[in-house]
Amino acid sequence: MNAVGTTTIGVSIAVPEPYGRLLQDLRAGFGDPAARSIPTHVTLLPPTEVRPEELPDFGAHLAAVAERGRPFEMRLDGTGTFRPVSPVVYVRVVEGAGACAELQEAVRSGPIVRDLLFPYHPHVTVAHGIAEAAMDRAQAELAGFAAGWTTSGFALYEQGADQVWRTLRVFPFGAEEERPAALPHQHGRRAPSRL
Repeated sequence: MNAVGTTTIGVSIAVPEPYGRLLQDLRAGFGDPAARSIPTHVTLLPPTEVRPEELPDFGAHLAAVAERGRPFEMRLDGTGTFRPVSPVVYVRVVEGAGACAELQEAVRSGPIVRDLLFPYHPHVTVAHGIAEAAMDRAQAELAGFAAGWTTSGFALYEQGADQVWRTLRVFPFGAEEERPAALPHQHGRRAPSRL
């Protein structure tokens, strides 16, 4: 629960369609009650409590970070877990992790400072805080999952009173390379066949 006069924000890279909805549906199917409240993403700034008057300066900082940014390739492949330290199963970021790490450092270098509880490890959560058997199932069923796309920016999100995360503003990178429209693509492996 937020302190009086504050709101909770986060910054992340959205996982594009069709992968974002697919992973969100799978997360819900594993029994994670937060699945429908959280867009599928790679975190750059974890949930952080701020005062509303801090948002304009932070928005200007994020715009400057995005202006310096350049599109980069992201690829997801297979699963991992933070258990037993943290009850999380995730899809691994196997390409673009270094760019995500640099980006999250830049995001956290501005007017809103957020210390991390653990070293930064880019990932896409697919199960959090649910029964161990369901976590095991998530890790096994998504072990063959793979997807890739070109990341062209990031977004600022706010968590509502209903616990749903909503986009406040999208920050496209400043100088996109000349290339065809960035469409999601897979890298030779199929998403789970049960869907």
